[in-house]
Amino acid sequence: MSYSFARLVGRVAVASLALVTLAALESCGGDSTAAGTTKVSVLLTDAPGDIKAAVVTISEIDLQGSGGSHVLMNSPVTTNLLTLAHSTAQLVNGAVVPRGTYTQLRFVITGGYIEVENDGGGSSIFASSPNYSGLPVGAHVDGELQMPSFAESGLKVDLPSDGTTLGSDSKVYLVDFNVAQSFGQAAGASGKWVMHPVVKATDFELTGSLTVQVQADASLTLPMVNGVPLTLGDFKAEVTASDATTTQQALASAGGGVFQAQFPFLAPGSYSVSFIAPAGVSFATNPVTPASASVASGQTTTESFTLTSVTVTP
Repeated sequence: MSYSFARLVGRVAVASLALVTLAALESCGGDSTAAGTTKVSVLLTDAPGDIKAAVVTISEIDLQGSGGSHVLMNSPVTTNLLTLAHSTAQLVNGAVVPRGTYTQLRFVITGGYIEVENDGGGSSIFASSPNYSGLPVGAHVDGELQMPSFAESGLKVDLPSDGTTLGSDSKVYLVDFNVAQSFGQAAGASGKWVMHPVVKATDFELTGSLTVQVQADASLTLPMVNGVPLTLGDFKAEVTASDATTTQQALASAGGGVFQAQFPFLAPGSYSVSFIAPAGVSFATNPVTPASASVASGQTTTESFTLTSVTVTP
């Protein structure tokens, strides 16, 4: 086993905790929120990565501010961060808290494990405890995942701008949990990994989505690869953000000879789109890749390509 923290960075996805703070809206019929209070909801989403599993149990979420600490959720939720690429998990739904100024979220994390691939094949599991309840049935734990004080003092996430005032208006924040920078091997301690979350809270923008489509040119015949006909389903689409974070999705048939990959929950901005072919296959597309794509808040952008040539290297 020769994984190191440096090698893990860039291989794992960036998870995002979308904190949606929903104030009581007088226009919502049937709202029973008492005067002087507001509502808070918390959603969790993630983008896919190469690590096989990153599971945590969140047992409590608190909202902290000048008026004290308020429990938003205290029913344990166990989730694999890497399975949330196309959905969101609702951790808190309309918790009622007093209106006021809040500066911090506190996540009580009572257990977890990661599963990483071994260089020689297979994978290894590192868990907070050999008896951690979130482990798969029959799982063999190869080493320890240290989670310093997160079950007691909790993981504290500062809200932007030195806090926010929750009143009658809806407010939305995005808390980024960077998985790639949050797990690493303990120095000088073989068989141990450490969870040291790298998180930040920013003003939330509605995410957009990107659909990448490709079809073969009508005159192009796809070759055989190792005796098997090559298809567009053997390719992957890759999207790279301005911070060099990459996300890959396999192409799937959309009908009519068109294959596509969908990338939901992208922050608004510019992205680079490219394709990844199977080993030994080189290709060309029109437009040429990598190509630029712009994702707008709350909208779906579609970028279409034509595969114009394919070469297989013996």
